[in-house]
Amino acid sequence: MTAPHCPECDAEVSIPNNAMENELISCPDCGTELEIISLNPITLDLAPEVEEDWGE
Repeated sequence: MTAPHCPECDAEVSIPNNAMENELISCPDCGTELEIISLNPITLDLAPEVEEDWGE
């Protein structure tokens, strides 16, 4: 199985063994926040931008 790649810089991203869908991880190369969309198959996407009114 090949490791997924960062959608921002195309670097290989390792997924922790205990990863869950919707978990946020960082790209080891560019530091972009990524969201695990699916574990089977492993699919990564850019994490949603934090809005100013989140948590209010």
